[in-house]
Amino acid sequence: MWRYIFHRLLLLIPTLLGILAVTFAIIQFVPGGPVEQMVQQLTQSGLSGETAAKSGMLKNGRISAEDMAALNVLYGFDKPPLERFADMVARFACFDLGTSFFHHQTVFELVKEKLPVSMSLGLWTFFLTYFICIPLGIAKAVKDGSRFDVVSGMAVLAGYTVPPFVLGLVLLVLFGGGSFFAWFPQGGLTGDDFGQLSWAGKIKDYLWHMALPVTASVAGNLAVMTVLTKNVFLEEIRRQYVYTARAKGFPERQILTKHVFRNAMIPLITGFPAAFIGAFFTGSLLIETLFSLDGLGLLSYEAVMKRDYPVVMGTLYVFTLMGLLAKLLSDISYSWVDPRIHFGGK
Repeated sequence: MWRYIFHRLLLLIPTLLGILAVTFAIIQFVPGGPVEQMVQQLTQSGLSGETAAKSGMLKNGRISAEDMAALNVLYGFDKPPLERFADMVARFACFDLGTSFFHHQTVFELVKEKLPVSMSLGLWTFFLTYFICIPLGIAKAVKDGSRFDVVSGMAVLAGYTVPPFVLGLVLLVLFGGGSFFAWFPQGGLTGDDFGQLSWAGKIKDYLWHMALPVTASVAGNLAVMTVLTKNVFLEEIRRQYVYTARAKGFPERQILTKHVFRNAMIPLITGFPAAFIGAFFTGSLLIETLFSLDGLGLLSYEAVMKRDYPVVMGTLYVFTLMGLLAKLLSDISYSWVDPRIHFGGK
């Protein structure tokens, strides 16, 4: 086991470098980089153009070669790509993620600032998905083919077919002060008077604001986990050892809890570490935009659109590293859940 973990950790380094190298190479060919966007901002009409002309950077509607060189130095594009990539990897090794071109904050500070919003949405979605889907999937497997199985399957499928953004829009119209009921706020993580509320009031206000976005996010995840749970339990229920236990007179509840449940939960529990860690960094652009939640999804989208390369590469490095470690934890959990599984090669 320890040898396997050591080999996986060694493999993590070239995998991480490969992902960073491919992404870095792609963004070199994407038009409209930060220098081009700054030139466009300086040359466009309005206040920014007047300010640039007064500062001497804009002459006769054009940027001089000296000023272009200064902009390249400012954004770090005066160095060859390989040198810039090597500098970036060296900084990332020390967890120095760089500074945003447009936010004028370090990438670490930006992620720290946006993380609570995405964590709130991701963790609530994660826990509710597991707490609803596993009992529901077990009940559907035990009552396979019954009216409950059919009706619940149709309800789950209906939630899966409706995109989360559309469902969120419907919830806002119905319950967010649209055309019908104003039961929930239209957006934001907390209310304007959050600081003046008591602890109980703060918890109530927070849950009140998270109700609609979490509902919209959970609805789309129910079908996959529910069907997976049902299929895994059905497969175990139909195995020979279950028929043998029934023939020996064991109670059905004992068969389900002590035998079927333990074996069927292996593929579900082993995916728990990756899903749990991923919930910390879940950023849904559409949900965050619809409910005015300034989280990691919106930050990533703005970084790509503005060509904010430090934010793009810094967040990619953090998310990829956490994802690879989560996959390792998932593999380790196999041997923890089922002692019959080991990585010793024997």
